[in-house]
Amino acid sequence: MKKLKSIFLFLSLLIVFPCFVEARLLPERSVLENGLVLLTSEQRALPMVTFNLLIEAGSRYDPAGREGLANLTARLLTYGTRNRTALQISETLDFIGAGLSAGCSEELATVSLTLLKKDLDTGLNLLAEVLTASVFPPEEIDRQKQSVIASIKAKGEDPGEIAQVKFLAALFPQSPYGRPVEGTEDSVKRIDRASLVDFYERFYRPNRAILAVVGDISHQEMVQGLAKAFQSWEKKALAKEPPAPSSPGPANVIRINKSLTQANIIIGHEGVPRGHTDYYAIQVMNYILGGGGFSSRLMDSIRNERGLAYSVYSSLDAEKNVGTFQITMQTKNETAEEAIRIAMDEIRRIREQGVSGEELKEAKDYLTGSFPLRLDTNQRVANFLAQVEFFELGLDYPDRYPELIRSISQEDILRVAKRYLQPEKFIVVIVANQEKTKVKGS
Repeated sequence: MKKLKSIFLFLSLLIVFPCFVEARLLPERSVLENGLVLLTSEQRALPMVTFNLLIEAGSRYDPAGREGLANLTARLLTYGTRNRTALQISETLDFIGAGLSAGCSEELATVSLTLLKKDLDTGLNLLAEVLTASVFPPEEIDRQKQSVIASIKAKGEDPGEIAQVKFLAALFPQSPYGRPVEGTEDSVKRIDRASLVDFYERFYRPNRAILAVVGDISHQEMVQGLAKAFQSWEKKALAKEPPAPSSPGPANVIRINKSLTQANIIIGHEGVPRGHTDYYAIQVMNYILGGGGFSSRLMDSIRNERGLAYSVYSSLDAEKNVGTFQITMQTKNETAEEAIRIAMDEIRRIREQGVSGEELKEAKDYLTGSFPLRLDTNQRVANFLAQVEFFELGLDYPDRYPELIRSISQEDILRVAKRYLQPEKFIVVIVANQEKTKVKGS
């Protein structure tokens, strides 16, 4: 089976790797006069251009009592400007066959645009409008608030979402990272147009933004096009940064009673930020422990050997300022205690015994071999370039990544497992039928 997997990966790389080398590794970078960081990757195979814009305007900048403001601001960007109504924006996009979307995370607001090269001027003007001339019509605000509230209510019935919200709230108390990006029903209701306009004016500025452009266009063409379309987008003094994340919450077992046949469980604690020197060793360790799908230890022990769970995995989520490590699984209510115990056993085993040479080699082969496959579309390349800039990894990062992974030793895995997997700090969240679930420590 492993041999077949290796052959499939090799054949995939033969198909993808040439275009990766020729185009994906040759980005260009400029900082425009207004402070906007521009990254381009020229790829002429198709007459299309993809834009990915990151703005430091995520939910961590939400004011107290108006959580969800950043998210609602991003949602409303495409719902009316000084020159076009929401309907006219939609009709323009339909006419040129383009896609325009906006979103929000804890750190960033994002705006994505894909269009044909021949419609570049129209697309740039539309992009400039939503970034400089959004008007937040009252009727659209009401409509989007109701949509967000409906989403919050729906997530309140999803056991996986409930577990995640409770976990982050316990891990990051009194911190923006412990709050849902969408906010709460009450906080969204309190958001008014004045708050939206103020947030937009303060945070949607070019000197807070990174724009990655990939496709049928040169760097110089893009510089000229932006200078014309974005001439009214002016830099502004950077807004005051939110306070640093608070200390993580203490170890805890949190039980939420729901009438379910499957217990939804999260076990985790604080991780490391993306720029941490041990990030790559932890990434390899996590792959072996639970991030490697069917080849991971958690999957072997909990699903394959005992049949306790259909889905079980560990994840390393590293942001610019914070990180989390967590194990996520679903199992029958009656086997929740056993599944948690086995997961803890695997944590202890990797901390005490480390990993085998074969496990390490397989993890390295996968992480380095699959890397080019992350860049098989223009959209993925644009996302990648913007993230590389945001995390300050350097444009030579694709060249350095394989060696960063290959340099990890068995001793490194044992060291980071002992240091960064801390059972005494675990927060355990169990959303289940508690009458049928017994958890140690309850």
